[in-house]
Amino acid sequence: MKKEELLKFCSEKNILLDNFLLYNFLKYDEGIIKLFINKVKIVFKKKFINKKLIDENQEKIKKIIEEISILKSINLNELIFSLNIKNITEKKEVIVNKENDFDAKIKIISSSPCVGKSLEVKDFVTHFRNRYEILKNIMQDDPELENLISIGKLSNEKQKFSAIGMVSSKKMSKNKNLILEIEDLTGSMKVVINSEKEELMKEAEDICLDCIVGFKGVGNNEIMFVNEVIFPETRLEKRKKGPVEEYALFIGDIHYGSHNFLHKSFDKFINYLNGKIPNTPEVDKIKYLFIVGDLITGVGNYPNQEKDLVIVDLEEQFQKIADLLDKIRKDIKIIITPGNHDCVRLMEPQPLLNEKFAWPVYELENVIISENPTIVNIGKREAFEGFDVLVYHGFSFPYYANTIPRLMLGKAMNKPENIMKYLLKNRHLSPTHGATQYFPLEKDGLLIRKAPDIFVSGHTHKSGVVYHNNILVVSVSSWEGMTPYQEKFGNTPDHCKVPMFNLKTRAVKILDFETKQEGVKLYEEKEE
Repeated sequence: MKKEELLKFCSEKNILLDNFLLYNFLKYDEGIIKLFINKVKIVFKKKFINKKLIDENQEKIKKIIEEISILKSINLNELIFSLNIKNITEKKEVIVNKENDFDAKIKIISSSPCVGKSLEVKDFVTHFRNRYEILKNIMQDDPELENLISIGKLSNEKQKFSAIGMVSSKKMSKNKNLILEIEDLTGSMKVVINSEKEELMKEAEDICLDCIVGFKGVGNNEIMFVNEVIFPETRLEKRKKGPVEEYALFIGDIHYGSHNFLHKSFDKFINYLNGKIPNTPEVDKIKYLFIVGDLITGVGNYPNQEKDLVIVDLEEQFQKIADLLDKIRKDIKIIITPGNHDCVRLMEPQPLLNEKFAWPVYELENVIISENPTIVNIGKREAFEGFDVLVYHGFSFPYYANTIPRLMLGKAMNKPENIMKYLLKNRHLSPTHGATQYFPLEKDGLLIRKAPDIFVSGHTHKSGVVYHNNILVVSVSSWEGMTPYQEKFGNTPDHCKVPMFNLKTRAVKILDFETKQEGVKLYEEKEE
């Protein structure tokens, strides 16, 4: 970081640095240092930040640096060392599995790098080859795939075998048979699903382009007549339970800045979190709040959006929503990921919120911001590994709702949990090229490598909670009223419904904060 830029930033923030900190900070990334200074100013409420402040508050300073390390997904031990912060070890008894041990434990365990580079054809080739290799390695131990063989090693003699391939084309024959072209790293071939095999046909009709699927049947190196289709499926062996009774809440699609933002309902939600609504004893045990994209409604997301806005300035939208979130009690950790309205690129994986506009959100002391998608671990304690939460805003959902026959018939945009189950079945958040804009990273940022305990998403403005292969699937509702766009496409959004997950019992309650309700209504409860 340049000295002139740092001094200018401190002047704008009305902050003074001593020479020790000034010259230490010049070694580091501009965004990291600005974030560090902001957090120190918020925590200590000091305008003069010097070596003495660091020395006298080493534990708190180290905690701030560790939070930034998680936020930015980088190691900042060098910064700890350069500030002469000692290795702090507290001589306190570690309390485990106690009902009063409510320190929120959070770790970002998976996020994708934001790469700035020109794209070439070879980037897409590498991307798809690596995706194929990973899913093939996951699937090849499936006992259902008998006599598994690479396409290039098949002979022209009739034989029983299995193959794992990426679907490159899909069409229906005159006899209503489904014909797929699949390929692996060694070659390509046709697979045929006979229309007379009704159950198999129904399953195969839902195969999307570019997905990676296993096929079992009879044929040779040119064609296979399929008897069974095997998907890569995401599954857990069991549903784990935490040792401490604490709660995680899931919301999204707030769309602050819209004329349709349901301000009174959101105020009621904040009052609930702060214990201001009677007969809600569980509130003290709420420790995690996930906001799954579309924090603000943005500007210029669609033609003539300005007429739908009450605030037409991006920075002001972030400032006002930050003011609201700042009212939430500080022992609740707020995990925020971006959506398609949040002034970040649409290309997925999406990077962190843009600090140029979203700086007021970054200044909130109990907020953790991550990319979209991301995996966040919560509730980890001694002898308990915690819950892995896969967070994805859901921009790919409309494509699958409008192209996969079963999802089309089920009007899946009003039942988004079915889309989420479909993507878990394919082990990918957007397997089809063109379903969403994406960056072809070598390490596919939308591939589900490890099964999460919870999969939470938004975008559809529809609430839903189900289990799929022991994975809790959560779709969040919206805090924006019905829009003309939704009405045009026949969507019927849910408003102000908040799923609440008990980490100890796994009970899920859906709370209703619509202002037409008195108090907080228990809208629905899901049994394990």
